[in-house]
Amino acid sequence: MRVLVTGGAGYIGSICARELVLGGADVVVWDDLSTGHREAVSGELVIGDIRDHEGLASLLRSGFDAVLHFAGKALVGESIENPELYYDVNAGGTGALVHAMVDAGTPCVVFSSTCATYGEPKRVPVDEAHVQAPTSPYGDSKLLAERLLDAGRGAGIRVCPMRYFNAVGAWPEQDLGESHAVETHLIPLAIGAALGNRPPLVVNGDDWNTEDGTCVRDYIHVRDLADAHLRALSQLHNGWRGEPVNLGAGVGTSVREVLATVERVTGLPVPHRVGPRRKGDPRELFADVSRAAGTLDWKPRRTIEDAVRDAVAWEHGRKY
Repeated sequence: MRVLVTGGAGYIGSICARELVLGGADVVVWDDLSTGHREAVSGELVIGDIRDHEGLASLLRSGFDAVLHFAGKALVGESIENPELYYDVNAGGTGALVHAMVDAGTPCVVFSSTCATYGEPKRVPVDEAHVQAPTSPYGDSKLLAERLLDAGRGAGIRVCPMRYFNAVGAWPEQDLGESHAVETHLIPLAIGAALGNRPPLVVNGDDWNTEDGTCVRDYIHVRDLADAHLRALSQLHNGWRGEPVNLGAGVGTSVREVLATVERVTGLPVPHRVGPRRKGDPRELFADVSRAAGTLDWKPRRTIEDAVRDAVAWEHGRKY
């Protein structure tokens, strides 16, 4: 297959692109390098803005079998401070891509969506039928992007939105991992604190109604995410019309359990202090992944300890 990977210089996109290249696909990465890294790119790099409909259409007309769409903004806090940017890039950019795919006759797309489209969970585990009521512009912009992709179905595009929970880990053997100018994710922050590369971690509340008083989340290894994308891509290519799919480990892990895992892997304490709860944080959030198991014959193969071990190895040897 010839595949366009938008946002393929970023964390998850670069790992999916590398898996495709290793599997023999012809990969072209479309990225503006605003948050991605040239060193992480596999295949040909085209520097471009996801909102550039004409540029995307011109490229797609050269002949592509599918698109993996990762390009977008992904910081909840930033989306609250600058919602217009998130609607412009995440929703507007996806609209431009759909328009370009229709113009070029590109038949299918796997979309990097998020569990943030569900908002405050009414029940856990969260399945794909759960009401979508985002509580941030980030989640809302991703929901709008899903709807724009659904509109593309009327033109014959086959679509699979992947609703991620918390992507973690790295692929240290391939020199690929998480590298953000502004880091907000728990595991790299905890590892950095343990290694002395970052300040002490702030735990946002220890008075939640959970077993140990800290929030519970679902952590999925980034390579398991990549595996699910390739399975969905193969099925879409073979005629599957696609549907939304949750991607998570299917189990919840508390913040204190994450810190204990980091300490076990590194052999070092994680300096931390307890701060106030963050507004809008749910008490617990984890996925029902039965649809992914049934539709894609997929299940996560790596544990949170595997993810931490890979993230630590990446941190020690990172190239960008």
